[in-house]
Formats: sequence, structure tokens, C-alpha cells
Amino acid sequence: MSGHSKWATTKHKKAVIDARRGKMFAKLIKNIEVAARMGGGDISGNPTLYDAIQKAKKSSVPNDNIDRAVKRGSGAEAGGADYSTIMYEGYGPNGVAFLVECLTDNKNRAAMEVRTAMTRNGGSLADPGSVSYMFNRKGVVIVPVDQDGKQVSEDDVLEATLEAGAEDVNDLGESFEVVSEATDLVDVRSALQSAGIDYDSAEASFVPSMQVELDADGAGKVFRLLEALEDLDDVQNVFANFDVSDDVMATVDA
Repeated sequence: MSGHSKWATTKHKKAVIDARRGKMFAKLIKNIEVAARMGGGDISGNPTLYDAIQKAKKSSVPNDNIDRAVKRGSGAEAGGADYSTIMYEGYGPNGVAFLVECLTDNKNRAAMEVRTAMTRNGGSLADPGSVSYMFNRKGVVIVPVDQDGKQVSEDDVLEATLEAGAEDVNDLGESFEVVSEATDLVDVRSALQSAGIDYDSAEASFVPSMQVELDADGAGKVFRLLEALEDLDDVQNVFANFDVSDDVMATVDA
């Protein structure tokens, strides 16, 4: 089980609270704009936009905000920014590898802020390619166990997604993580929908091929760096190759 997946699951519980602060809203809206710019504003022909909109809706982003973001991104309405995707690589405490995905209209600002967050929290930026080889691009769908009062099992998720391309189903406690090739993400998500199984998020992600086991002290340091990076406006996603046991996770949560 991926330690970062456990962290992501913990973060998901706070998503709506974070969204009310406005920061999460802004990142989700930016994601929608870029997806519409890259693939057009029609969700039936743009699965990336479909998933970006679904994620925003599950984080309580108002429909009006979503609609305007689609229009700005697709060019139907003025005001869309010219965002660029940049990936920074680095190392955190205990030698944990980090990939930091930014979506920004100011590359210099993004680079400076990521570098500052890394150095202030026991990390450092690395040369391109020095970290990315430890990660594989995968499709990741998070499925909650509780489906409006009905409990979905690992077997239910496996049965629904295996033929669609699911490679692995990980039990994260309150949810399941379905991992596939990135090219099979839409098929896996569609298979879950066809089976009547809801999901929290479906997106292409970077999954580590090797992991660093952390104790409570190391986990605390890595989580502080993660939070500092994820709090930056230009940062959309942070991927890291740490692993933590359930006992360590419970200690850190406490």
C-alpha cells in the first residue's frame, strides 16, 4: 500500500474544508480551464475535462464557477490565462523523492516558491530526470467504501474493473485505490459507473516503483514539506515515494 495514498486519503477528508478557504477552489478551476483549452469544452469528447469537472463537483465547487472555467478555457468567454505545466524534481527528508507538478502563468514565480518551500522544510531541488525514473505514470481511481450507506467491497471493485484494465486494487481503509495504465483510466472509471459504483477522483498520477519506509519522526518532516508544497497556488499535485505503516500513520494523526 502506498504511503502517499494514505496521505492523499487523509487529505481528501479535508478537501471541502480546504475548498471553503478558496485555495482548493482555485486549483480545481485552473485544472478545468486547462483541460478545456487542451481538449475543448465538450465533456463527451474530452474525458480529462469530464474528470476535472467531477473532481470539482465532489469538492463542492459551484456549478457557475465550473461553467465559467469551461468557457474561459475553451475560448467561449474572455479571461482565460495561459497556463504552463512544469514538473520539478527533488529530495525531501530521509531521501524521499518528490515530483512537484505546477500549473502556472509565471514560471519564475513557481520555481522560486517551490525551491523556497523545499529548502525551508529539509528538502532540495534536483536535476531533471534524477527522480522521475522512480515513478510510473498510472491511472488512479479512488473509490469510497461507503456508497450512500451501502458498503462496497474489494471484490465488488475488482469485479467491476478487472476487464477494463485494473492492475491493482489497494485497500486504504475508508476507500479503495484502483491502479491501471494511464491509457486505461477512462475505461476503468466508466466500468465503475456502469456497475453503479461511485468514485471520489479519477486522474493520471505518478506511482512510485520504489519506496522509502518512514518512522514517525521522518513522516512528520515529510508531511510538513508536503503541506508546504501543496499550499502553493501554482502547485497542482505532489507525488512522493514514501511509505508509512498504519501504526506510524496513527501516531502522526494523533
